[in-house]
Amino acid sequence: MKSIVENLSATRVKLAVEVPFDQLKDKFDAAYRRIGQQVRVPGFRPGKVPPQILEARVGRGAVLQDVVNDALPEAYSQSVEENELNVIGQPEIEVTEIADDAFKFTAEVDLRPEITVPDLEAIEVVVEDEETTDEEVEEQVAGLRERFSTLKGVEREVAEGDYVSIDLTATVDGEEVEGGSANGLSYEVGTGQLVPGIDEQLVGMKADDSKTFTSELVAGDQAGKDAEVTVTVKAVKEKELPELDDDFAAMASEFDTIDELRGDLRTKLENAKSFGRIGRAREAVLEKIVEGLDFELPQGAYKQELEARQHDAVHSFDHNEDALNKWVEEQGQTREEFDKDIEENAQKSLRAQLVLDQIVEDEGVDVGDAEVTQYIVEQAQRFQMNPQQFADEVAKAGQVGALVADVRRNKAVELVLQKVVIKDSAGEVLDLEQIRADAIAAMTRNVAADADGAEDSSDETDADEADESDAAEASDETDAK
Repeated sequence: MKSIVENLSATRVKLAVEVPFDQLKDKFDAAYRRIGQQVRVPGFRPGKVPPQILEARVGRGAVLQDVVNDALPEAYSQSVEENELNVIGQPEIEVTEIADDAFKFTAEVDLRPEITVPDLEAIEVVVEDEETTDEEVEEQVAGLRERFSTLKGVEREVAEGDYVSIDLTATVDGEEVEGGSANGLSYEVGTGQLVPGIDEQLVGMKADDSKTFTSELVAGDQAGKDAEVTVTVKAVKEKELPELDDDFAAMASEFDTIDELRGDLRTKLENAKSFGRIGRAREAVLEKIVEGLDFELPQGAYKQELEARQHDAVHSFDHNEDALNKWVEEQGQTREEFDKDIEENAQKSLRAQLVLDQIVEDEGVDVGDAEVTQYIVEQAQRFQMNPQQFADEVAKAGQVGALVADVRRNKAVELVLQKVVIKDSAGEVLDLEQIRADAIAAMTRNVAADADGAEDSSDETDADEADESDAAEASDETDAK
C-alpha cells in the first residue's frame, strides 16, 4: 500500500492512498462468500459457487466494489498509522479509481493541534464565595407557599394569574386541527403556554362565555397557518396562598416555627452554593488553562461542533425557525447576536475538549468498562431513558467513541482539580473532596428528614382519621339513644 500526505493547513491533511488488490486475498474470499450466499446458481449450494462463475453472474465490478467497501476503513487506519498522523474527527473519503489490480482513494481529515499544557501544579485560581441573601431565602419560602396553595372558585371576570377550566377548538379552513381541541383544560392565564393571543382573549371573560379569534399555529403539520380558535370558559378559580405563620411551617415541614423553616432553607441554600463551588472551580481552571494557550482550531471539528449546537437550538422549538426567532427576541437579543454567541461557545467548548484530550494523552488517562457503564446510567437518567435503550441509541448513531472520549475528559478534569491550587475569596485553599463529602452528607440528612416528615404527616393523617371515626361512632350512639 502506498500513501502520500498533502498538508492542506496546519490542522488538516489530505491522504492519497493506493491499495493493490493482490494484498487483499482475505477480502476477496469474504466477498465471494457474501455474494455467493445471495446468488443462486443451479448445481451449486449457496456459498459454494466458484469465484469465476460468480464474477460471470454478477460482474467483476460488483466483486471489486464489495472488496473496496470492506477494505477501505482498514486501509485508511493503516495509512494514518504509517504516516504517524494524530487525526481527529471523521475523514471525508472519496474513492477515486477502481482498476483491475488496485483501487485508489483520498481522505481529508483534521489533525489534532500540537498543544503544550502548562505545569498544572503551578496553576492557581480563585473561586469567589457566593453569599446567601435574604431575598433568596424568601424566594424559597414563596416557592413553598406556591406548593401548598389552593384554588378557590370565584364568580367574576377572568384576571391575569387566574386558573380557568376551558374548552378549546381550533379549525383551519373549516376543518378541525388535529390535536387542536381540548375539553376541561386547566390553564393559568398569562403564562403564554397555549395558542398565541389566548391570554388577551381570556382576560375579562366569565364562566360560560365563549370567544372566537384568529391565531397563527406555531407547531404541528399546519404550523404558520392562521386558525380560528374558539375558547369557552367553564370555571374561574383564583389561587389562595397560606399565611406565613407557624401553622404553615408545621404543615409544610418538620419545623414548628416559621423562623426555624427559614433557617433550614438558608442552610440548604448555603450547602448548595458550597457544592456549586466544585462546578465553578472546574470552569475557572479550564478557562485559566485554555486562555494561556494559542493553537489553531481544526476547521472540520469546529464545523461539526457548531452544527451540533445550531441543531440543538432549533430542535428545542420543533425545528421552527420563526419560533426560535421569537424566543431570541424575548431574551432581548437579535438573531445575529444569538448566532454569534453560539459560534463563540462552540469555539470555547472545542478548545477545552482539545486541551483535555491532550491532558488525557500526557497523563495516560484511561477508563474501564465500569466507568463507561456508570456514565451511561447517569446520562440515561438525565434524558429519562432506560440505560440499555440509551446505550443502543449511542451505538446506532456511531457515537460510542465520542462517549468514551467524554468519560476520559471528565476523568482528566478530576485529575486537573487534584493538581491545581484552588482558593476562596479569603485566600484559603479549598478542599474540593471535603466539599463534595459534606454536600453528600447534607443531602443524605435532607432526604432522611423529608422521609421522617412524610411519615409524621402520615401518622397525623391516620390519627385525624381515627379521631373522626371515633367522633362519628359517638354521634351514631347518641342518635340511637
